[in-house]
Amino acid sequence: MRMWMVDPKFMCDKHLLGEHCEIHMFIGAIRKGKRLDGFIKNNLLEIGSIYNRHDELAQEMLKRGFKHNSILPKLEGSDFKCLPKELTEAKIDRRKALLDLLKRCKYCRERYSKFR
Repeated sequence: MRMWMVDPKFMCDKHLLGEHCEIHMFIGAIRKGKRLDGFIKNNLLEIGSIYNRHDELAQEMLKRGFKHNSILPKLEGSDFKCLPKELTEAKIDRRKALLDLLKRCKYCRERYSKFR
């Protein structure tokens, strides 16, 4: 699971829908009190941006003709009790994430070339 945090227009459908799904999985894991330290420390999750990111992905999904009906449940302060503050404020290196995505996926590379 990961949040790419790259401009959604650069993402192929598979990565766009995948990140959207994984955001819902992250929220579920946080609400259940699961430890996500490894995802955050490995630059795969940015808790502070999860709602804005969900909205960005949903808007891009609608632009591409996908339906979006999944509401993202709101987290309470107590939902973060399993995470130290430095993890809730961690940021993903967006440039590194973009380079990683482009290296992994030829369809994302094609979209990136088209919109750059």
